[in-house]
Amino acid sequence: MMDSLIQQAVTTATQTRAIAFGECALSATGDLFADQFPGSRVLVVADENTFAAAGEPVVASLLAAGVAFVEPPFIFPGVPTLYSSYDNVEVLREHLRPLTDTVVCSIAAGTLNDIAKLASGELDRPYMNVCTAASVDGYASFGASISVDGFKITRDCAAPAAIVADIGVMAGAPARLTATGYGDLIEKVPAGADWILADELGIEPIDPYVWGLVQGTLRDALACPDRIAARDRTEIAKLAEANIMSGLAMQAMESSRPASGAGHQFSHVWEMEGHGLDWEPPLSHGFKVGIGTIASCAIWEATLALDLQQLDVDRVVASAPSTEELQRRCRQLLRPRIAEAALPQILAKHLTGEALRARIELIVEHWPEICRRAAPQLLAPQEVMDRLWAVGAPHHPSLIGMDWERFRMTHFKVALIRSRYTVLDVLSDLGLYEDVVEGLFSAGGFWGRHATPEA
Repeated sequence: MMDSLIQQAVTTATQTRAIAFGECALSATGDLFADQFPGSRVLVVADENTFAAAGEPVVASLLAAGVAFVEPPFIFPGVPTLYSSYDNVEVLREHLRPLTDTVVCSIAAGTLNDIAKLASGELDRPYMNVCTAASVDGYASFGASISVDGFKITRDCAAPAAIVADIGVMAGAPARLTATGYGDLIEKVPAGADWILADELGIEPIDPYVWGLVQGTLRDALACPDRIAARDRTEIAKLAEANIMSGLAMQAMESSRPASGAGHQFSHVWEMEGHGLDWEPPLSHGFKVGIGTIASCAIWEATLALDLQQLDVDRVVASAPSTEELQRRCRQLLRPRIAEAALPQILAKHLTGEALRARIELIVEHWPEICRRAAPQLLAPQEVMDRLWAVGAPHHPSLIGMDWERFRMTHFKVALIRSRYTVLDVLSDLGLYEDVVEGLFSAGGFWGRHATPEA
């Protein structure tokens, strides 16, 4: 009971060994657990909402397969919404610690999956997840996005050893969870263009196999946002498959590069700043990524329109910020805790002098080919906005509680938090970053024309 594309991808995953995907996949839970964790007892972990969605058939399947239960299911409260806080990780980890020969089978969407993933990882134990919504690409990825004192970052831990993804359960999930899965997935479009850019400049070559895992199903999965919003099972299956494939691609690459580009960096900034954590329910990762995708595609659209033949390379090299100036700017724009974490990332890719000159000359030389390859990969920012509206996701910064000046300033922060080379960095290297951003917010620029959300 596994999609053929997923079956192929599992063979190259470094941590996930088996996936049951399809209609009625819940019935395979017990046999999958028994096969992957022979001799282990199970601790079923859920919250009240996810247990209501799939708990009884999961428990019945485990019992039918002869899996021993260490105790009744461990169920977090469903109201208020479960937070991906480290406090909850500690609660589950300490509950699990004395239960020897026990593996967690979580029944979870993104938040509880991350809690179970990190709690198991900190005890160096494998775990299994039963997906309850097509809401994230994180089901099959390593790392867990967890908040400590309102500061959310991705913490290292292994992906699940086994996954169950039942189409009927995912189709019945709350609409906002499906919409957030669409928001997470659509960023793979400009992320692909960012990888093309890094490939063309010899910074991070594209692995054709891994590229195909993400991009091969992407367009089809994104094609019908209105039908996804209407809970069409075929379209939700495509969405779930594509998100799972993205996680498996990250495992195969041992990097998030195949599935994360500049658009994700907007979400990372807002998550590190704790934006939306105090909402009920909390502002989802995919909703923030969706807005970041519009922003990334708008930056790409303006970047591809540049005429680099007119670039004054001597002026750009002479006016480039020194290492000290870059450090100062980072500390001015970012909160202290974020700045200290970001500085090693941005200094790793910061070029000056002749090294910068060589990079600029390489960009100019390869610019026609970069444009030729990246342009068909991308979607126009208006198209992304329209698709997010159709699927029921926020399609404007104001709809995620972002005031206009903070949103504008985020464009300058995102270039300072990560070593990954993206469209943000090519503009920084060319000395054109501020001009492009200010152009986007001018009266005739994309954001100048979209200062308020469209109906």
